[in-house]
Amino acid sequence: MSITVLLGYNTNGLAHHDLFDAIDLLAEIGYRSVAITIDHGALSPRENWRGQLRRLRSRLRRLGLSSVIETGARFLLDPRHKHEPTLVSPDPAARARRIEFYRHAIRCAAELESRCVSLWSGRVRWETSLRGTGGEEDAEPRPSNCQDAPSNEDAMRRLAAGLKEVLEYAAGFGVMIGFEPEPGMVVDSMARFAELLNWIDAPNLMLTLDIGHLQCQGELPIADQIRRWSSRLVNVHLEDMRRGRHEHLMFGEGEIDFLPVLQVLAEVGYQGAIHVELSRHSHEAPEAARRAFAFLQSLVQRIGASHG
Repeated sequence: MSITVLLGYNTNGLAHHDLFDAIDLLAEIGYRSVAITIDHGALSPRENWRGQLRRLRSRLRRLGLSSVIETGARFLLDPRHKHEPTLVSPDPAARARRIEFYRHAIRCAAELESRCVSLWSGRVRWETSLRGTGGEEDAEPRPSNCQDAPSNEDAMRRLAAGLKEVLEYAAGFGVMIGFEPEPGMVVDSMARFAELLNWIDAPNLMLTLDIGHLQCQGELPIADQIRRWSSRLVNVHLEDMRRGRHEHLMFGEGEIDFLPVLQVLAEVGYQGAIHVELSRHSHEAPEAARRAFAFLQSLVQRIGASHG
């Protein structure tokens, strides 16, 4: 057994870098894949993305880098509300905006020959939380002047309908969709992902598996989850995390034992990339990226040595 996956890094952890400077830095460190989060200055549909896309394709080819497209930018579509709108937003026009953004991401992925477009469901919110002074409302009580939030069934119905459009559009470009369960969202766990598959499935509906999220949600052992979902894996996110707390941590600062994680990825024959996702480390991005690479590369070498 040998591990053949590519080590990569998500550009959401280099938010203060020019996109091309970030890619050059990652290649210099030794990463062989990049998860490109579409954002302001990075393939934004509001800007001259076509010219940037052509340059990006040339740069990735010259550096020999694989890629995936990520769509989790916090304030790209709505400058006041994080991650909004989504596929579960109550307003049909808002959901249509998210779908059009995913179409843009799919076109970018097709041009770059990226392994997938990674996306998530979105969260159910109180109706007024997107009209008032707002902010994140995870722990807020129900506002007295708002309509009821949609039920989980309503949210899943909206999600399935929107995802159907996205999957059909992606299929026309030969692009895979990597769906990511995200804590706090409608589909927040592998159990909820399994439920989603009862609503909708397609040959190009695959899985972006965030290892830290499994720890956060208590879906353990992690190795068992990887084995169960190995046939759907198209993209893996990696960072340290603690159970019950959705906070992306540097390796060694949380509770995850990463050697068994990499070993089971090798065992199931995963051929995709492992993308480090340290989205709150942009203030120290070069050092964080180097530390993460050194940590993971040492584990890869240990696995190789033990099975050489």
